[in-house]
Amino acid sequence: MTEVAEQVEAELVAVITAVHDGEPLALTTEDGRRLPSGPLQTEHRSMQAGMRSWVTRQTGHDLGYVEQLYTFADRRRAPHPALEISYLGLTTVASPTDSWVSWLEYFPWEDRRAGDDLVDAHLAPALSRWADEPPDRELAERRRLRCAVTFGLEGQPWLPGMALQRYELLYEAGLVPEAGASADPEVTGRPMDRDHRRILATGIGRLRAKIQYRPVIFELVPESFTLGRLQSTVEAVAGHHLHKQNFRRLVEHQELVEETGEVEHSTGGRPAKLFRFRREVLDEREAAGTKLPIVRSR
Repeated sequence: MTEVAEQVEAELVAVITAVHDGEPLALTTEDGRRLPSGPLQTEHRSMQAGMRSWVTRQTGHDLGYVEQLYTFADRRRAPHPALEISYLGLTTVASPTDSWVSWLEYFPWEDRRAGDDLVDAHLAPALSRWADEPPDRELAERRRLRCAVTFGLEGQPWLPGMALQRYELLYEAGLVPEAGASADPEVTGRPMDRDHRRILATGIGRLRAKIQYRPVIFELVPESFTLGRLQSTVEAVAGHHLHKQNFRRLVEHQELVEETGEVEHSTGGRPAKLFRFRREVLDEREAAGTKLPIVRSR
C-alpha cells in the first residue's frame, strides 16, 4: 500500500522590531500572543520580497533591513503540521499602538540596564535546583556549567546574543509557561502561542549579534537623530548600558555619522546636534564590516 505523504503547510512569521523611548518593541497580534504571520505566497520574485509586501499590506509598516531567520517545524498544528519560515524586519515607529509590545514583557531577564536582580533572586536558584536533579553527577555538572555559561553565572560573562539559548534552557528546565510552568510574567515573561516566543528570541539574538558587525542599528532611528538617541537605541537592543564617551568615540572613529547642521531643542538642556547615518559607509566597509560597541561581560 502506498503511503500518503503528510501535507505540510508553509507560513511566514515576522519578527518586526522597533525602538521607542528606549524600549525595544516587537509587533504582535492576538493580544500579544502571536507575531504577525500568514500563508506563504509565491507570486513575488523572492520570499523576502513577498514578506516585505505582506508586512506592508498587513501592518502599514515599511521595513528597512530584512533577513531570514530560521524555518521552524510546528507539528502540533491541526489539521496539518506547519513550517514557519521566520524573518527579522527593522522599522521605526513614532507612536506605538497596543500591538507593539516590549520584548522585555516576554523576556524580562534580557534587560540588564537595571542590574541582575531578577536572575540572581529568581532564575539562578531555580536553575541550580534543576541542575542538581540528576543523580548522575556528571550530568548534573554539565547542567550546572550550561546554566553558568548561558546566564552569566559563577563568574561567566553575560553574552547578549544568547537570548534564544536562555529561553531554550528555561524551557528545558520547565520554568516557562510554554513548558507547563505556572505563569509569572514578572519572572518568566508573557507566554506566546505555538513557537512564537522561540521565534522572537531568535530574532533578538540575531539582531544583537548583527549590530556588532553591521550598521543595521540605523534602521531603528529616524533619518536625523542625536547621539544620545542613537546610544539609547543600541542600549535598548543590547539590554545593557554603554559608556557614553567610549560609545561616541567609536562612532566618530568609524565615521558612521555626519552632522546635519541642525540641532534638537527638546533634550532638556543645551540643544543637541543632529546627525545622520553615512550611507556610503555600506560600500566603504563592505569587506571589513562596521561595528558598534557591545560589552561582552558584566
